[in-house]
Order: sequence, then C-alpha cells, then structure tokens
Amino acid sequence: MLHLKLPTDPRWAGVAALKLEDILTDHAYCEQKAASSGISLIVRFNDYVDVVDTMMPIVAEEWGHFERVLEQIRKRGLTFGPNRRDEYVTQLTSFMIKGGSRKQQLTEHLLLNALIEARSCERFKLLSTQLEDQELRKFYYELMISEAGHYVTYLELARKYQDADEVNQRWKEWLDFEGEVIKNLKVRGDRIH
Repeated sequence: MLHLKLPTDPRWAGVAALKLEDILTDHAYCEQKAASSGISLIVRFNDYVDVVDTMMPIVAEEWGHFERVLEQIRKRGLTFGPNRRDEYVTQLTSFMIKGGSRKQQLTEHLLLNALIEARSCERFKLLSTQLEDQELRKFYYELMISEAGHYVTYLELARKYQDADEVNQRWKEWLDFEGEVIKNLKVRGDRIH
C-alpha cells in the first residue's frame, strides 16, 4: 500500500528498542513537526477551503500524538530530550520543486507530507511487531493506522487540486528519491526517520 521503494533496514527496530528514550524523544518531536506542518498548510493555503477543513483534524490528531508520546516518556521515567536535526526530512525538503503555480506548490507540500507519513507508518509497524513492551506495541500499532490514513489523505488532496496523472508521475519521482535517501542514510535507532 505504501509503495516505498526501499524497506527500512531490519536492524533498525532492534537498535531502536535499545535506545527507547531517544526514539521516543525523536518521535515526540516528529509529531510536533507534523502538527506544525499542517498548521503551515492552513496558513499558506487558507484560500483552499478543502485544505483548511482537511488539515484541522489532522493537526489536532498530530498534537494529540505528541501528547501521547510525552505520556509514554514520562510513564517510563525517561527524559524528554532536546530536538535534533532530522536529516531525512532535510534531504526530502531539498527535492521539492520551488516556484510554479500555487497549486503546484501545494502539491509539492502535500507529497512531501504524504511521504513522511508513509515512512513513519512503515517504521511504526516495525515497532508494533518487534518491541518487547506490549503497551508500546499496541501504541505503535494504533499510530501506524493513523499515519496510514494521513498518507492517503495527503495523496487524495493533492489529486484534488492537480491533475491526477501529473500527481502520480511526481509521486513516483518522490518515491524514487526517497528510496535513494533511505539507502544512503546510516541506520540509526535513535531516530524515527
């Protein structure tokens, strides 16, 4: 369903399990950034009613995820550490086409967000099946389903405002680029991406 070109290295979940404090901290910041990204879409494309109406519940849900991750951190007596640069997202952002029409700009932002949600969904699935902590397994299963929904929503929204064939072609380009990014990133268990 996700159509990612390269699966996550199977070693990732094992390393993540050993660095639970780091992975949960990074995850919390990812959720905060996802909420912020949704707010940015609302502000930047406020004249697109469907974008605003679609993003409002996603922003609320992402912020709710942030709160839930913080709860998991505190429940385990762990520390919510500092934010770190997300090399994965930085590289993806560099692939965005700058300029063009507002609809093209909107499409680029929606595809970027769809891809981040897809990779998060894939990683959450791994955590939901490989962590020993049963509560976290259930937690990540629930979030996997949510991220899959966001992924689909972003793609559908892009196809609403841009020709579907053009969106599908650009989506293939995004998937190819993301596969190369994943291939060249060091396997790190202290980051969601």
